[in-house]
Amino acid sequence: MNMIDYVYICSAGETFDSVALTMYGNENYAAELLCANPEESDKAVFQGGEALRLPEIEVTFTEGDDAAELPAKAPWKEE
Repeated sequence: MNMIDYVYICSAGETFDSVALTMYGNENYAAELLCANPEESDKAVFQGGEALRLPEIEVTFTEGDDAAELPAKAPWKEE
C-alpha cells in the first residue's frame, strides 16, 4: 500500500503506537509517525480529530530476517 499524502484522523484515546499498529501493522513504526508529525509530538494520547500525515514506509521481509532490520522502538516504550 502506498501511503504518500495519506492522512489519518485520530479518535479520542489513540496514541502514536496504536495508529502505527492500525495503519502499518506494527506499533514499532510510531517513531516514523512522530517524525512525520512533529507538531503533535507533545501528545501522549490524542483528544480526537487530530490529522496525522502517514509517511510511506516500505518494508520487505524474507524468511530469516533478523530483528536488527526492524525499526527502533518508540523512545517512551520500555523493554
